[in-house]
Amino acid sequence: MKRIAILALQGAFAEHEQMLQYLGAETMQIRNLADWNEFMDGSQKTGDYSGKGLVIPGGESTAMMRIMRDEELFQPLQTAIRAGLPVFGTCAGLILLDKQHLDTMNITALRNAYGRQLGSFYAEADFKGIDTSIPMTFIRAPYISEAGAEVEVLAKVDGRIIAARQDNQLVTAFHPELNDDTRVHAYFLEMVK
Repeated sequence: MKRIAILALQGAFAEHEQMLQYLGAETMQIRNLADWNEFMDGSQKTGDYSGKGLVIPGGESTAMMRIMRDEELFQPLQTAIRAGLPVFGTCAGLILLDKQHLDTMNITALRNAYGRQLGSFYAEADFKGIDTSIPMTFIRAPYISEAGAEVEVLAKVDGRIIAARQDNQLVTAFHPELNDDTRVHAYFLEMVK
């Protein structure tokens, strides 16, 4: 059984939880350091993250960063991701994994790249590793303005990078949890060994 921690500080964490449970994963909402330590259950000491993963959902990245620091989650999350814990960041989660924030993925995110709420839109595009195009819902979305050589670009819309992978890290600028298509979450669960 794969166990996925979902950072539940704000944003669309419940939708991720429903989709992951539908795919057969066990989930746990993380709101504070005690939740994280319970989920890790000694994994950080041993470095064995077998069957475990983390989802950082969309939301407001500045608020999420502040709450992570207030709840003393910043360092433990950064350490675990750098040590190989599979992580999936959507929208604000993409921003939080970039060089300016948790600094675990060699990307630079451009916040609110498509404008505010009225800049939200829907698209369909190809996603590397998934055979056909997938639905993509963008809400005040970022995109990746710079990606290091070790970053694999998985999808683009209008020439902009909106999905990428670097080793154990997967990011999307869109919200796959807001559609019925489960393939991006299934792709992430394949990363959780």
